[in-house]
Amino acid sequence: MTAEFNKYDATVSYLYGLQKHGIKLGLANINKMLQLLGRPHESFHSVHIAGTNGKGSTSAAIASILKESGFRTGLFTSPHLVSFTERIRINNTRVEEAEVIELASLVRDSLAGSGLNPTFFEFVTAMAFCYFAKNNVEWAVVETGMGGRLDATNVIQPLVGVITNISLDHSEFLGSAVSDITFEKAGIIKPGTPVITSSQRPEVIKQLSDIAGGLGSEIHVYGRNFDGSLLLMDDEKITFDYSGYRDYRDLSFPLTGQYQLHNACTAVRACEVLREKSFSISGASIAAGLSAVKLEGRMEWISKSPPILIDGAHNPEAACKLSESIRTLFPDGKIILVAGVMDDKDIKGVLAPLMEIAESAVLTKAGYDRAASPERLLDTARGLKESGSHRVPGSIMTTPSVAEALELAKKLCRKDNIILVTGSFYTTGEVKKISGRGGVLSNLSERVRSEETGK
Repeated sequence: MTAEFNKYDATVSYLYGLQKHGIKLGLANINKMLQLLGRPHESFHSVHIAGTNGKGSTSAAIASILKESGFRTGLFTSPHLVSFTERIRINNTRVEEAEVIELASLVRDSLAGSGLNPTFFEFVTAMAFCYFAKNNVEWAVVETGMGGRLDATNVIQPLVGVITNISLDHSEFLGSAVSDITFEKAGIIKPGTPVITSSQRPEVIKQLSDIAGGLGSEIHVYGRNFDGSLLLMDDEKITFDYSGYRDYRDLSFPLTGQYQLHNACTAVRACEVLREKSFSISGASIAAGLSAVKLEGRMEWISKSPPILIDGAHNPEAACKLSESIRTLFPDGKIILVAGVMDDKDIKGVLAPLMEIAESAVLTKAGYDRAASPERLLDTARGLKESGSHRVPGSIMTTPSVAEALELAKKLCRKDNIILVTGSFYTTGEVKKISGRGGVLSNLSERVRSEETGK
């Protein structure tokens, strides 16, 4: 075993070990860490993005537009599907494995003797900010891990904030009511800094507007201050018109699903707001940036023969939107559902809309301690059937692993079938890895408990 591999292995083990500190929402640790590191987060402009669903798509779109506008642009997102390197990018190029090792060493050495015990997400956030500072990025698009107010990313002072749709998720940390979660997400709004929201809930919009107003921050609301009109949707992209400060026609966005219209338009509005602040962002850059977006795990084909579609829908709202889009795109499709859900999620809320569109279902368990057992998923499905409240497929099977679930689904697959893998980013990530889409540091995942919400 080479010395280089030993170093790589030691780095992975160290990052894994940070999970023992669990989840600690708050900014004291990260502020002290960044002080020791020379306050790297103050070296670039930033856009900060919070929300329950849609953060990843919106973040990727904003970063792509900024890149096409000629800015050196960093992107920090979570979680990753297959490779840890997905989390930290500059101009849509992933951080390299050697740089991950170097960054981890830098942060670890800076904390020596400080008495600080950072969580996994705090440590990785510090790594990302150091990477952006070291590589002279002009802009960083930063996605929150969980919540907003006490999220480790909330040390930045963005020039614009974005809050995507809000629904119940991570209730054990953020509160059991949508108003509680809205309050936490709204914690990214800074005094005098404009905020854009794609929320469609009147009560959420009012609460965000009240908070923004109290801080002297202008709020831009989808459907009121800017809007979009879907022209075309196929199984790989949407085409739409946008109305805002300016109107744009026939914009192309290479992610599909009706909900992607809101994400794409929100990204455009964020960039329009930056343009109003005298940053050079042209209409051509907006169109080119949207069309160049690349994002894995959102209604993504990973195989056409057999047809395998993956999506990281992991909460009830995301599952409902996915089901609606599947019905629209494949009205005659016979869906073989492969579902694996995390144990701390609303399993019934996730499975119910997915079962409605399935001809058959294979319930399984991703290789994480947080994953719900196939037996629990099956009990939930049986409960849906017994209650009569939801349609469930006549054939429901279980497997102990995602690999076995995928193999079973392939055996069941006939000419008109589509295999849909969903329920969590962990389940879809395993399928990508099994399908040969592996990556660097692919084992670096939060085995015990995630500090991040999927997007």
